[in-house]
Amino acid sequence: MRIIFFGSPDDAVQLLGSLITAGHEIAAVYTQPDRRVGRGRTKQATAVKIFSEQSGLEIFTPVNLRDDEVELTRMSNIAADVFVVVAYGRILPTKILGIPPFGVINVHPSLLPLYRGPSPVAAAILDGQSHTGVSLMLLDEGMDTGPILAQSLPINLSGRERRSELQARLFRESGSLLLGVLTKLQSGT
Repeated sequence: MRIIFFGSPDDAVQLLGSLITAGHEIAAVYTQPDRRVGRGRTKQATAVKIFSEQSGLEIFTPVNLRDDEVELTRMSNIAADVFVVVAYGRILPTKILGIPPFGVINVHPSLLPLYRGPSPVAAAILDGQSHTGVSLMLLDEGMDTGPILAQSLPINLSGRERRSELQARLFRESGSLLLGVLTKLQSGT
């Protein structure tokens, strides 16, 4: 499938790599702009941008997609089948959701409807959950309220997980789930 990928951190790189390895065409990548970090305030690119540059992918780093007609036109002209969102770090405007024919798939690290919103992994740990998982959903106007396309089996938690380790594990688990959903969309099943 022809895909526009939205993502920023290391965890998103794993899924982007899985899409490429599986033979999907990454038509464009949207990621956060470079940010100043550390005491020296040096500019640092996102992990997705670094990986995308190394992979020869077309990269866009808009500061804001809301009311950006240039980006909306660009996305439409790219003519992707589907958009995939993995920890992009921004809420996509409603106008974008109607562009791809197969919709916008979000990889969300919780078993929805539990833990909607931006910090589901930390919330599951803080609540002492015995398990969690990953949901793939179509984005709609709400906060993680769209139709669920697939969910992982529950992943047991020991109570000693760190947020970063658990999040990385959840995104690793989501790779095969995402590829399966894309295969079903492509075949019409």
